Amino acid sequence: MSSYNPPFEIHVHGQVVLTAKTSFEQLQEALKPLWTYAGARSLADGAASVYEEEPGIQFDAREHLLQMCWTVRGDDDFRQSLDEMCMSLNELSEQGAAIEVTFYDTEFDDDEEPDEAESRDDFLMLFVGPTPAAIMQVQRDLLVQDVVNMMERHFDGAELGGVVTEIDKLFALRFDALVNSLEIGKPPRGPGSGGSSHGGGNRRPRHLH
Repeated sequence: MSSYNPPFEIHVHGQVVLTAKTSFEQLQEALKPLWTYAGARSLADGAASVYEEEPGIQFDAREHLLQMCWTVRGDDDFRQSLDEMCMSLNELSEQGAAIEVTFYDTEFDDDEEPDEAESRDDFLMLFVGPTPAAIMQVQRDLLVQDVVNMMERHFDGAELGGVVTEIDKLFALRFDALVNSLEIGKPPRGPGSGGSSHGGGNRRPRHLH
């Protein structure tokens, strides 16, 4: 990382169930893109967040659980570290999991910027899992939850079975396409498939607790 003031505070938040045989050494290697980006020499050294109130990166060996509530200062190049981390965590994960990543524009001040100005905040949803099917199951569950929550403002939950069925059909088509592609084993990318971004006026809360 360069010595200039980083333009973003980047918050990584998620919980990943790991295989029973996952060791601390394996997890340290899988998360190496994160702690080396932070300038640390080991996971133990880099597990702390820049905010003391955040638990940082924690490994619960008894529960085989990785928990992340960790902030680092950086730039857009951190996205490459995230890609490398996801590929490594795929091999250690027991089931599919979602990881939220929020880029906060540190150079944007709501009180000082003109009304039409937009921040460079960005929000990503990343997915890891032992198989493409496990990853898609998490994506499906999150989408169903979002859609149902939104539509229950206007319809009774019992009326939404058809909507859920159509969502399942879409994911079945996507899974068939993925199986026949060269991207198998990688989280789907692109609009509407693996992540989303939100910038501008609706800034997300700084911490995702």
